[in-house]
Amino acid sequence: MDYKEIADLIANAKKKTPVMVFVRHEGEFAEQNSEELKVFPTGAGTSILVGEWALMQPLLQSQQVRYYHLENDRRNSAIPLLDLKPLTARIEPGSVIREKVEIGERVIVMMGAVINIGAVIGAGTMVDMNAVVGARAIVGENCHVGAGAVLAGVLEPPSAEPVRIEDNVLIGANAVVLEGCTVGKGSVVAAGAVVVNDVPANVVVAGQPARVIKQVDEKTKDKTALLKELRRLND
Repeated sequence: MDYKEIADLIANAKKKTPVMVFVRHEGEFAEQNSEELKVFPTGAGTSILVGEWALMQPLLQSQQVRYYHLENDRRNSAIPLLDLKPLTARIEPGSVIREKVEIGERVIVMMGAVINIGAVIGAGTMVDMNAVVGARAIVGENCHVGAGAVLAGVLEPPSAEPVRIEDNVLIGANAVVLEGCTVGKGSVVAAGAVVVNDVPANVVVAGQPARVIKQVDEKTKDKTALLKELRRLND
């Protein structure tokens, strides 16, 4: 997806504020069942309401309602979260993955990670805790995006070129890869590094801004090897 396609999608999307409400009420609460509002009676004088806040609010002002508890986690949200059920991947609780994201097989997304619209995550890659994969970022296969790392998005300000992480790359904890940069196949970005230019294949970069400090050797490969066991799913 290019940035204009994403911007148009967000601009034209119907903004939603979905809520869930547990209601204690007098008498019978009228059942409703539409795409934007559902009422589930749960027993005498209690119901669960699920749907859009603008439709829910008038019902809660009824004299029938004795009290209620409301839960919501967004306001005027434009893009829903990705449906995770079809994925052949391990997605841990607390991660946030928006629609229009591509997730490959055996991907691992850890707690607190955020993957924004238009991003692509290749097979066997791990996005570690609290990492951010920005809009339209492209991550190859068998990579590791370390805890707290940021792959910058290219939605605002708009940019023609997204971040590209090629196959078998390790991005260290709290590292940052800025807009338009490519990290070449097999390279390692050290923890805390800030990548402001393209990184060649099979090198180690470190520093702020990141610079090549060595070629990837056997010792480096041993320290940065991925564990296949973590990517094993139920047969």
